[in-house]
This record gives sequence, structure tokens and C-alpha cells, in this order.
Amino acid sequence: MNTDVSAVVERIYGDVLRRNRGETEFHQAVREVLDSLAIVLARHREFLEMKTVERICEPERQVIFRVPWQDDRGEVHIDRGFRVEFNSALGPYKGGLRFHPSVDLGIVKFLGFEQVFKNALTGMPIGGGKGGSDFDPKGRSDAEVMRFCQSFMTELYRHLGEYTDVPAGDIGVGAREIGYLFGQYKRITNRYESGVITGKGLGWGGALVRTEATGYGAAFFAEAMMEEAGESLDGKRVTVSGSGNVAVYGIEKVHQLGGTVVACSDSSGHVVDEKGIDLDVLKQVKEVERARIEAYADRVPSASFVEGGSIWDVPCDVAVPSATQNELDGAAAAVLARNGCRYVVEGANMPCTPDAVRVFREAGIAFAPGKAANAGGVATSALEMQQNASRDRWTFEHTEARLEEIMRGIHARCSATAEEYGSPGDLVLGANVAGFLDVAEAVHAHGLV
Repeated sequence: MNTDVSAVVERIYGDVLRRNRGETEFHQAVREVLDSLAIVLARHREFLEMKTVERICEPERQVIFRVPWQDDRGEVHIDRGFRVEFNSALGPYKGGLRFHPSVDLGIVKFLGFEQVFKNALTGMPIGGGKGGSDFDPKGRSDAEVMRFCQSFMTELYRHLGEYTDVPAGDIGVGAREIGYLFGQYKRITNRYESGVITGKGLGWGGALVRTEATGYGAAFFAEAMMEEAGESLDGKRVTVSGSGNVAVYGIEKVHQLGGTVVACSDSSGHVVDEKGIDLDVLKQVKEVERARIEAYADRVPSASFVEGGSIWDVPCDVAVPSATQNELDGAAAAVLARNGCRYVVEGANMPCTPDAVRVFREAGIAFAPGKAANAGGVATSALEMQQNASRDRWTFEHTEARLEEIMRGIHARCSATAEEYGSPGDLVLGANVAGFLDVAEAVHAHGLV
């Protein structure tokens, strides 16, 4: 690494810390990308001269607004809404909305920054953005969720459009919330603009495979990783944290590919089922009843529930963290390594801490970062936008084949880029550099805007 380039990288990171105080997740996401870029900047001095990295680290627009709404008892609540439109060099801003008490500006910026590179890796014409609110839909009635979503969209709609900004779902935002959001957008604008939001219901513009896409995509990526090493998921023992959309459909595809998922979790603890997670029971518990994961163990004799604790204590060949950011730390990574884990594939956004990633590298565990491995969701959202634009609807098989093609393409590109830049097998560097180059070249082409 050239000393002057290293100094520039540190200066950029120092500026990010100074200008975005207290936003630790955003700092972490920027640090991870910057650690991969010194070698790129040494080769492409024009990125230094035009301050390309600094421009990409600064969102194009940040919108913060209040969301007033009334619960079923008539009590008034004031939540906070966010939309960070991070980068539109490759296309309209694209990224989900997260409704969860932990949501603040730093979380949204970290997610939006990751989304820029993730979207670039898909090869689809979409920029990066993210949004959400500190509203908690858990335990709320359908009527309360509807009133909140309508209030949220009453402010947000003015910033959206199929050629401007296209949100989707994320944690706390599923088909119910997307329906209420789209209905309010349609009412306010008097336009049936299907392409303005993705994750829609199948009867009104949604795409087959969108529900399954992130989990399926992570499994496809894992399979591609393992094939490069002369292996496959067949016969492998797998743990998947979480039990939401990503986890459920990641489990489904892992089973279809021959692996056995022996554990999954939620915030209350985890279940271990040596026979393999029974997907029908899991879907009933989590998708229909919205119950705690303990209910799975109550119904399946071969399963046991562990309150609290760490799912990463369960021995596995492949770990797929699919719950939330920074859920897997260095200590948990060390346990995985001692128990013989050989592959870690991020199903969630940045679920592994920097310490965990270091442990994986030192232990020789193959690691797939979320911006590559969980890009299946946004890739299929872009396929939904294509179908909306052409007033078409593809079959499940056709859409799934496109998803697998995209995920295998992302893996191949990350692997080839890592090789080209002198770090064969380092998919973190490969993903960061490949995504950055796509965005940086478009930023230059558009001029200083």
C-alpha cells in the first residue's frame, strides 16, 4: 500500500467520524469498505483527484420527519421517519424500509451505504437508499399499523417515484405494511404507479419469488462458494439465526439443496432440531401465529428450546447469520471455529462484527459478506420493477432461475475481482472493490453533481 494512499484513506475515515458523530454502525460499514479501497486508489489516481470516495460516503439526500398517529384507544403517538437517498449514479434509489425501535439515522445510513454496493453488484440499474421508522409494529393491530403507514407515506410520498426512489420491505415491513403504504401513495398521487414500491402482493403487481428471494439467494451464493472449493451443501449441517423472512426461506432452499438446518432462533432464544427444522411448523409459528420460537419446540418432539444463550454454540459446517446487524461477535466466531465451521454466509446486513470477520480469516473459514450474499432480495425487487414496467408477470421457475443466475454471477465477479487485486478468496475485498468500481465510474461519467 502506498503511504500517501493510506494517509488519504485515514483522512477520509476521520472526516466521516467527525461529520457523522455517534453513528457507530455507519462508521463500521464505511471502515469495512475503506479497508478494501487503498489498492484501488493506488491504481486509479483519478478517484483521489476527484474525491470520488468522499462523494460516495456522503448521502445525496437525508430526509427526517415526524409520523403522528393514533392507536385503537385514541392515544396519540409521535414516531420518527427516515429516508436516506444515498446514491443514484446507477439508477433510482432502491432499498427497504425498516420499522423497529432500534432505527435511527445511523442505522439507516449504514444500511443505505451497504445498499449502494450491494445494488451495484447485482448488475441491475438501481442506486442505493434506505429508510424506516422507530415505530414497532409488534403487538399492534392491523388498524394501528394501517394508520401508522398512512401517516408515514403522507410525508414520504413526495420523495418517491419509479424513476426517483423505490422502497421495499425490511425488518418489520412485510406484505401487510407494503399494501397500506402503496394504498396511501396511490390515493395521494392519483396514480397506479406499480413500480414505486416492491414486495407487493401477487394480485396487484407483486413478483413471484420476491418473498423467498433473500433467503434463496443466500443459499445459492453459499452453493457457489462451496462449488469453487469442490464441495456442495449436500449433507452439510447448517445453523441459521433468526426466524423471519430471510431465515425461513434460507432454510427452505438449504434443505432443497441437500443441507440440514439444525437450529434457528429469535430474540428469546434458539431451537435445536437434530432431525432438521420442520419448515411447515416453523412457518405456522412465525408467519401465521407470529409466536415466539419456543412454540416450535413445544410441537416438535425432536426439538429443544434454549432460552437466551447463543445459537453459535451449536456445531455446524455452515453458519448463516440472518437476524440483524452485529449479532455474531468475535467470541461467537471463535466458538464456531473450534466446533469445525468452515463457511459463514451473511443472510442479514452486516451481522458479523469486525472481530468476528478477523477470527474467520485467521481460522481459514470462508466468509461471504452480506452485500454480496444477501443481494437476492434487491435483485428480485429489480426484477419486479421490470415486470411492472412491461405490464408482465413471470413464472416462479423463470424468476427463480434469473435469481440463481444473478447470485452466481455476483459470486463469480467477487471471486475474480479478489484474484485480480491480489487477494484470492477474499470475498469481502472482491465485493467492495467490484461494487465501488461500478459506482465510481458512473459518478465520474455524470460529472461533479
